[in-house]
Parts: sequence; structure tokens; C-alpha cells
Amino acid sequence: MMQIVIIGVSGCGKTTVGQTLAKKLNLPFRDADEFHSTTNKEKMSRGQALTDEDRIPWLLAIHQYMQNLESENKDGVVTCSGLKKMYRQILLEGVETKDSHCQSISKKCLNKKSVLFVLLHGKQETLLKRLECRKDHFMPASLLPSQLATLEFPDETEHFITIDVDNTVEEMVSEIIKTLETS
Repeated sequence: MMQIVIIGVSGCGKTTVGQTLAKKLNLPFRDADEFHSTTNKEKMSRGQALTDEDRIPWLLAIHQYMQNLESENKDGVVTCSGLKKMYRQILLEGVETKDSHCQSISKKCLNKKSVLFVLLHGKQETLLKRLECRKDHFMPASLLPSQLATLEFPDETEHFITIDVDNTVEEMVSEIIKTLETS
């Protein structure tokens, strides 16, 4: 059983890669934007970056979705910016915590090895061009620098891979599938 969480800044291709991967693997897909409150979407559309306090209920909602899949023994693909290590911990543990490890398996704590974080990352110029081409999205290109400044790259304590967004969608999806087959 595997939960695949596609993470990265806005414009990196999380939704496109996530949808393509889910379709190829015949898995359910959910986009993180579906979990945002109207208030969060309005704030971002005004060019205001979300605070940690704004993000926590959103992250908990995504965690709950993942928890539901795990409790039904189902795999799934979900997107989430997951920019900070703390955010990824909330996705795994379901609570805001400073502890980097689940001390025990509780109802809320997902199996860390069954969650693969896939960081889509690329050059700021590439990401900016993608954001500027978007139509009808609440996240403006003006927030990209704050997202890049917030990004904390995953480390050896996390189950993750990093994929360059300069690759094609098919190349990125193939790389994710190869990782899944070998893990």
C-alpha cells in the first residue's frame, strides 16, 4: 500500500503529474486545492501568502483523506505543496508536532514508509513562466518567491524523491513508477 504525495511550489506541475500518474496506475487522485477553505483561496487570490495557522486545517484535511485511504487498504495520489518539513509531518501524523518521528502507531499516524513524497523542483524562471501562463487560478505568480523561500527540501528522515520539472510529464511519471517498483 502506498500513498503518493506530489509536493512542490505552485506551478511545478503537481496536478498534471498527479493526474497522469493516478490514471496510469489506476488510482484515486485528489488535488490539494480541493481541501483549501474559501478564506484561504480568497487570501491567496489577493496575493497574500498563507500563514502556518492558515495551512494547518488544510493539511489536516489532506491527512484525513490519506488516513481514510490507508484504513481502506487503498493506494492513492494526492497533491500538496508540502513546503516545510513540519507540513509533511502533519500530513503523516495528523497533528502539529515538533517530533520528527511517530513514537507509536496511533489511529492518526500514517505508516511513514507507505507515504512517498515526490518533490517536483525546477528553476525559478521555469516556474514563473508556467505561473504566468495559468488562467483562472487563485494562486498568483507574485507569491512564487515567498514559496521558494519557504521550501525546506526533504531530508534523509523522509521517504522522498526529487524530480526535475524540466523533464516531460511522461518522464516524470516514469521516474516515479520506477521508484515505486524498487521500493
